[in-house]
Amino acid sequence: MTNRMKHRARSTTLATATAAAGLLTVLTTAPPAAATDSAAPACVQYHQSWRYTDVHNTCAETVAVTVDYTNGQWAPCRVVEPGQWATFAGYGTDGNYVTGLRTCDPAATSGV
Repeated sequence: MTNRMKHRARSTTLATATAAAGLLTVLTTAPPAAATDSAAPACVQYHQSWRYTDVHNTCAETVAVTVDYTNGQWAPCRVVEPGQWATFAGYGTDGNYVTGLRTCDPAATSGV
């Protein structure tokens, strides 16, 4: 392999690594789904496991909710109709537990 080809290979690898690091930074520092300061109503309940957090809307109205995690991980804003379920990430092998549910504005994250 010539020096020019080695240089291109290293440059491509460096550019790819830099882009991946930038994407990771954006994903881990994204705002928590335009969450409000309001806790979700008590009629919206969650059940968490290591893989999934299932959210059930037992309210009479549609709600838009997001999940708060112990490490501040980003979670999407999901609109949940009465009687329906939504699924979010679970706590995983590192114990990133759900600390609660918050209402959110789905329109504020439609471009994310």
